[in-house]
Amino acid sequence: MARLAVGTTDWQGRIAALNPEDEKVQPCVYRVIFKNGGYYKKHAQPAFFPQIPVVFNLASTDQHYHIPLQLCQYGYSSYRSNWAQTAVSHTESNQR
Repeated sequence: MARLAVGTTDWQGRIAALNPEDEKVQPCVYRVIFKNGGYYKKHAQPAFFPQIPVVFNLASTDQHYHIPLQLCQYGYSSYRSNWAQTAVSHTESNQR
């Protein structure tokens, strides 16, 4: 499997984009690996899940994909979020 990109989360825990800016994203199955073991090591805690792979199907390139990862020391959850639409709706409601 080819590596598409590598990124580090910002202060909000987000990576702005995982695809290179000069390349168009292709519809296919992708795998994102969250390497969170270093965080727990830094905080002197054991990492039950040192890496968390999330595999998802990018079916349409004209949609926004926000895939959050929520984790604690002994569990995690991931889903497709409607974050972009929610952010737009929230901004519009604040302008009224």
